[in-house]
Amino acid sequence: MTLYPKLIMDALATVTYAGTKKNLVESQMVADTPAINGQRVKVVLEFPRDTDPFLKSTVKAAEAAIKYHCGQDVEVEIVTEFKSKPRPKDEDLLPGVKHIVAVSSGKGGVGKSTVAVNLAIALARLGYRVGLLDTDIFGPSIPKMLGVEDAKVYAVNKDGRDLIVPVEKYGIKFLSIGFFVKPTTATLWRGGMACNALKQLIADADWGELDYFILDTPPGTSDIHLTLLQTLKLTGAVIVSTPQQVALADAIKGIDMYRNEKVGVPILGLVENMAWFTPAELPQNRYYIFGREGCKQLAQEMQVPLLAQIPLVQSICDNGDQGTPVVTNIDSMSGQAFLSLAQAVVTRVNRSMENEK
Repeated sequence: MTLYPKLIMDALATVTYAGTKKNLVESQMVADTPAINGQRVKVVLEFPRDTDPFLKSTVKAAEAAIKYHCGQDVEVEIVTEFKSKPRPKDEDLLPGVKHIVAVSSGKGGVGKSTVAVNLAIALARLGYRVGLLDTDIFGPSIPKMLGVEDAKVYAVNKDGRDLIVPVEKYGIKFLSIGFFVKPTTATLWRGGMACNALKQLIADADWGELDYFILDTPPGTSDIHLTLLQTLKLTGAVIVSTPQQVALADAIKGIDMYRNEKVGVPILGLVENMAWFTPAELPQNRYYIFGREGCKQLAQEMQVPLLAQIPLVQSICDNGDQGTPVVTNIDSMSGQAFLSLAQAVVTRVNRSMENEK
């Protein structure tokens, strides 16, 4: 059989693309006139994106249709192109980011998100370009803590790719799954769906040039942590705990996760949150409600630095609930504590980078 372009196009017109419910020709997916060389046929199909779920099945169906209509001895080559450029490889996901720091806790309720938010803003106050990602898919808290629950997130086309534009406030860029789900609705996703959503917030966002990218991770050790470790090269991790023995036992597990020989992420240090209670009317008094210097002792045992001891002060909670993190008032005692934490993190990161040279 003599082959000619119309014969190939007629064959492709019998293949339905599930994304549009129309055939390949009607969907304008045949990017160029089929190239024919004797019994060899080359067809270029253009898909909306490189992650198209119907890509493989459509390619197979197109190849089968050409062979059915033109003969089984026809050699078919199908090349795929994409309207949006493919995502960069993992090592190139955040080319403009210098340092990626995970803020983690082995246990929930120890104030990890509070530390992550205030650390990010404190770094910005020190003059660094900072991004903050809420990686807790099932319990996002950053939108409320930064007072932007009603923010409308949008995308822009940049270099052929549609990228999410992070929200900006207090001098930092940030994103959270909380911007895309109803705050009163539970996120009932399996692990794979949550991990894919997280990858999108990382790879499909316009983070730009950053000195520090802070990851507010979920408590414990989970699929989310594995996804972060597999997707990004972390500069180091900051472990948050209260002085309470139950919290410290879980903090040890968090440290072990990052220190695992298959992971090898440096522990930048520990943060003892709710180290003591100080009443506003008695600022010189300290009441050790959750135990005394538990993180300090653990830091010595695990041979990691104690980066900061953050007191339990009502203003920290109130400011977080009001969307005005306490570090925005750098003249306050709590603000100074977080500013000192940021300086300690910078020092540890610099030393860690020097040790790698």
